[in-house]
Amino acid sequence: MRTGWADGPEFVTQCPIRPGGSYTYRFTIQGQEGTLWWHAHSSWLRATVYGALIIRPQQGHSYPFIKPKRETPILLGEWWNANPLDVVREATRIGKAPDLSDAYTINGQPGDLYGCSSRDTVIIPIDSGETNLLRVINAALNQALFFAVANHKLTVVGADASYTKPFTTTVLMLGPGQTTDVLISGDQPPARYYAAARAYASAYGVPFDNTTTSAILEYKSASCAVKNCALSIPVMPALPAFNDRATVTRFSQSFRSLRKVEVPTVIDENLFFTIGVGLKQGPNGTRFTASMNNVSFVLPSKMSILQAFEKSVPGVFTTDFPANPPLKFDYTGDVSRPLWQPVPGTKGYKLKFGSRVQVVLQDTNIVSPENHPIHLHGYDFYIIAEGFGNFNSKTDTAKFNLVDPPLRNTVAVPVNGWAVIRFVADNPGAWLLHCHLDVHIGWGLAMLFLVDNGVGKFQSIEPPPADLPLC
Repeated sequence: MRTGWADGPEFVTQCPIRPGGSYTYRFTIQGQEGTLWWHAHSSWLRATVYGALIIRPQQGHSYPFIKPKRETPILLGEWWNANPLDVVREATRIGKAPDLSDAYTINGQPGDLYGCSSRDTVIIPIDSGETNLLRVINAALNQALFFAVANHKLTVVGADASYTKPFTTTVLMLGPGQTTDVLISGDQPPARYYAAARAYASAYGVPFDNTTTSAILEYKSASCAVKNCALSIPVMPALPAFNDRATVTRFSQSFRSLRKVEVPTVIDENLFFTIGVGLKQGPNGTRFTASMNNVSFVLPSKMSILQAFEKSVPGVFTTDFPANPPLKFDYTGDVSRPLWQPVPGTKGYKLKFGSRVQVVLQDTNIVSPENHPIHLHGYDFYIIAEGFGNFNSKTDTAKFNLVDPPLRNTVAVPVNGWAVIRFVADNPGAWLLHCHLDVHIGWGLAMLFLVDNGVGKFQSIEPPPADLPLC
């Protein structure tokens, strides 16, 4: 809270750290326990610059579930057999979609299904009778992923550093940026079992990396040592089909907060944002673009938005981001071609400190509908409902969960559907709301919330640090 200078997106809350330079991130953690992650937020650098950020209970407190014998971070990544910056630069130059990744990874290793890294396949230890905690993070750049462990059930107990009512599943789906904490029990015959991840590809007709990354859940019991389990071929999990929307929907709708929560019921700002991919005419022909409410976000280059916001510097951004789509249409039906070309701009929406905010995030059928992982910086939010088709404010409000909705920082907006989130704007600063598919944020699928200071020191952003990078 109040530490927006440590948020990280280039030209939003800071200028990029220059080669050979350094910057110390200082921030306050408040009310969060569980698994988060850190990553670079400059172009496609986060393809290889990321890691787990684990927040454990305060001293004297415990988990609200059985204490695990072991804890293992599972970071799902995406790999190009090339410099990722070269990949995105070439795509930007020609205006097309970037080359697909060559592999997915678990803790930096693709696994032995690729046939090139068998000796380095990640081992996840477990023993008979143990209950262990897996902290699963989707750090992939552009791909939602299914994750499963052969013959083992996973009990979900947390997501995005917030505890959930436990529920059991055989498969997880994580959009880029999402985390899920699960308990796994050593209740199977001692042996080796694959933990594997592969694509959930929701966009119709859009190519994707159709490979599978793997690690090995290996029992460490004495009986396994006698049988020399290390030489046995692991069992493979049954992963869903790449477009299994039904499994994703069941999984997504299973999340509930652990306890009854205080969801804002009186709303000060009722916002409706369309999201999706579009096309625009460029000097070399048609190019991909993306937008929210028909605005394609453009990063500044000479000063960060937060600096300009704090110092009231004109010309860096505007505050006229529309609260609703400039034109109403059948969002998930056949969309006419004139609606495919958004307007570029660096636009934000101003919020008074303490405002109670509701945002309807509506996917669109422009070019192709897709499951978009939408992430809000600086805040957690309640996901009070989601569904398919066009959101209807007269009938879909009956689906709102105002008792125990999940508290998250990234919502996977259903393909050709919608999600409704609520939060209280009590963290002053400039905060990016964006799709966590990095190809989409590069095309402009983002906007800004500009949250004013409140009253007094403890409702105001801290002064910028002395080592804040300069443009």
